Amino acid sequence: MNDDQRALSDITMLDLCDEKGQLMGKLMGDMGARVIKIEPPSGARARSIGPFLNDEDDPEYSLYFWANNTSKESITLNLESEGGQSIFRQLASKANVVLESFDPGYLSSLGLDYASLSADNPELIMTSLTGFGQDGPYRDYKTSDIVALAMGGVMHSCGYDDVPGSPPIRPSGGHGYMIGAHYALMGTLMALNWRDMTGEGQYVDASIHEACSCTTEAAMPQYMYNGDVVHRQTGRHHGVASTPKTLCATSDGKFVNVFAVFTSLHAWRTLVTWMDSEDMAEDLTDEKYLDMAAMRTRSGPEVSHAYDVLRRFIASHPADYIYRGSQERKFPWGVVRSPDETLDDPHLWERGFFEEVEHPEIGQSFVYPGRPYVFSKTPWQTRRAPLLGEHNKKVYSQDLGISDTELEGLVSSGVI
Repeated sequence: MNDDQRALSDITMLDLCDEKGQLMGKLMGDMGARVIKIEPPSGARARSIGPFLNDEDDPEYSLYFWANNTSKESITLNLESEGGQSIFRQLASKANVVLESFDPGYLSSLGLDYASLSADNPELIMTSLTGFGQDGPYRDYKTSDIVALAMGGVMHSCGYDDVPGSPPIRPSGGHGYMIGAHYALMGTLMALNWRDMTGEGQYVDASIHEACSCTTEAAMPQYMYNGDVVHRQTGRHHGVASTPKTLCATSDGKFVNVFAVFTSLHAWRTLVTWMDSEDMAEDLTDEKYLDMAAMRTRSGPEVSHAYDVLRRFIASHPADYIYRGSQERKFPWGVVRSPDETLDDPHLWERGFFEEVEHPEIGQSFVYPGRPYVFSKTPWQTRRAPLLGEHNKKVYSQDLGISDTELEGLVSSGVI
């Protein structure tokens, strides 16, 4: 595949992000942008985060780094040295986008803020992704993924209602940073669109706190419009009023999430007919259980009893039987899957979601999760994450014209 065919193939980006924003560069690189990850000579901190390939504590074997830094080039550069600052200005003068996630004011203290860089490149777009943004009373507060989820309100809605006194639960997998990175990516793409329309660059100030605060489903509108505070509900949407438990255990030790049981009389009768065909509907064929006005309240003894009967029906069958039977009847139900089951999903494989990514440096290839969207004209491609400083020669010699002798001097002086 020709790189020029991809959606962002005309974009060159400098990536200064740590764990907070590294996903931005990965997504743009996978979509064809040339993403140059700029690391300190000792390497990005993310390289020290496990798990590691074969449990070898090696910065080149961090699976966390691999997953979040695909399709990038890597150069080393000491931004706190005068030589490093000069080189970065040269790179920024040729780039379309700079991504960074340093504490507010840090790049300004080095003379590398947007005002300084855009003086040499008026079309430059610079996106800063920080915990709380570039101004405001929390500007200098420190953050982490769990802090972002807590302060943004996401954690308030996550946890258990059937364990008295249990605390809020943080969703795993770095959700706070992912939410922030996706919003920052959208802001960057909109700024690129504005640049294409006007020829003007701009500065994008992205806050993980704000990104999480507007990703709380109905919690904010419920309070703003009705004054109601939603509460946590185990394995289902938070809500003002309690709703029946929708996670049902199956005979093979798995769980199925049932949803929209009472959306229509037809759907409900279809479900009862299914259970009755196996002599497991009990008394749900009685007329009082076909009163949709009562059932749609999602509360009351009739609804509780109906769910009890449904849970007994599901508990007598394996998960796959319930899943396929429900989908055949147009019910939006699904099995709670483990990672190994997801990797074996034939639907994801048939759609080309998973990709075999070559790692020639170790003579192996690995399966990576691929594109979250399919383009009809601009393909997606994942390349392995770079080794530390792997592209120093390419960027410094070919792009900036630095001679081998000068390059050796920059290495010995700690600039790169």
